[in-house]
Amino acid sequence: MELTGTVDTTTKEVLSIEIKGQIIFPEDKIYEESRKVYNGMINKHPGVIIKCIDAADVITAVNFARENKLLLAIRGGGHNGGGLGSCDGGMVIDLSEIKFVRVNAEDNTVNIGAGNLWGEVDHATHPFGLAIPSGIISSTGVAGLTLGGGVGYLARKYGLTIDSLLEVDMVMADGTYLTVNNHQYPDLFWAIRGGGGNFGVITSFKFQAHPVKTVYGGPTLWPIEQVEEIMKWYDAFIENADEDLNGFIATMIIPGPPFPDFLHNKQFCGIVWCYLGDPKNAEEVFKPIKELKPIFEHLGEMPFLALQTLFDGMMPPGLQWYWRADFFNELGPELRKQHKKFGSHIPTPLSQMHLYPINGEASRKKNSETAWAYRDAKYAGVIVGVDPDPGNAVKITKWCKDYWEALHPHSAGGAYSNFLMNEGEERIKSSYKGNYDRLVEIKRKYDPKNLFRVNQNIKP
Repeated sequence: MELTGTVDTTTKEVLSIEIKGQIIFPEDKIYEESRKVYNGMINKHPGVIIKCIDAADVITAVNFARENKLLLAIRGGGHNGGGLGSCDGGMVIDLSEIKFVRVNAEDNTVNIGAGNLWGEVDHATHPFGLAIPSGIISSTGVAGLTLGGGVGYLARKYGLTIDSLLEVDMVMADGTYLTVNNHQYPDLFWAIRGGGGNFGVITSFKFQAHPVKTVYGGPTLWPIEQVEEIMKWYDAFIENADEDLNGFIATMIIPGPPFPDFLHNKQFCGIVWCYLGDPKNAEEVFKPIKELKPIFEHLGEMPFLALQTLFDGMMPPGLQWYWRADFFNELGPELRKQHKKFGSHIPTPLSQMHLYPINGEASRKKNSETAWAYRDAKYAGVIVGVDPDPGNAVKITKWCKDYWEALHPHSAGGAYSNFLMNEGEERIKSSYKGNYDRLVEIKRKYDPKNLFRVNQNIKP
């Protein structure tokens, strides 16, 4: 389907009859603020933004976009690195007003609106002693992170975010409204668990939550000169560690407070830990970590939601971001050498590299059980060039690309889709590997004209 339609003066009149939420056009005062996404490097100008407040608004907006052949983008939390929550000239369905979090204390399930951020979910579940596996930044949107898979602090214990997903409500390309789970439309339920926003607009999610209240954790740092040694140790340690313990490893600069002055603007190898077991056992669990004599550690007992918000202040909306990513099966000598090389020349204080372990519970499903195709990889890696100054966009992008090109020959071949930029069809195929053909079939069944194409697109 050629999406050649344009937004004209009659659009507002037609939509305002049926849309209860805000309809925002380029001439409106709130347009400039409304079109912004988390990544300040993205500068797109949609023809109309519809802030839907319920599923009825979404149905109306989808039908209007389809009937008028408008390019259509779906925005949840707006965190997507490539800016795939927006578009030029077409329509943006903004879900940020569809917010609710309802915890069922009888079965520990949680119903969540598509516009919610993970910090809002953590706030609601924490008093019940519960959490849902998510990421590491609380301002991330529930919808985007979930549909891409969901890797974070709880992955070794409770799996990916999609492993706790029970059901969704979603609007399809033809405007129909479906409740999708393992029993109703199981093919579609398989596809949305890792297949992104290719198949429809999800308006609500139902998750199984897990017992999480207080955790023991925080960062440990070593000088970047030790990164090869620490990575070699970490590679062996995290594979056999108790599944109550998780930690992602990073090359990074300490940009400033709340870290002490002597660390500022220096390069480090860091590991940020999260231990879910009894705090009384923490001293024994962390003994081998402390024997490595980190130059700095800030470990202690804290509410889980405190760990989830640890980096929020450093990463406000509007920074320049450039992302590159890969999966890895091992951290061999050549790979460690490249991490030392590029980790020693990080261009700006917020730029960094992370490796998230995918072992433990996250690895127990087969690659074919959900659309997320790299259960057998050991790490999901990501390099991000980050800075507040648009003048540094070229510098952070070059460092990120060069770092990635040095690592990629040692990778497993594809990337976690939530870490992809606009990198082309072959990268998308490699990121779904053996699941790609099945995803194409399901896309052809539910969105044969590819209305939902502003995403890591699986073409029908």
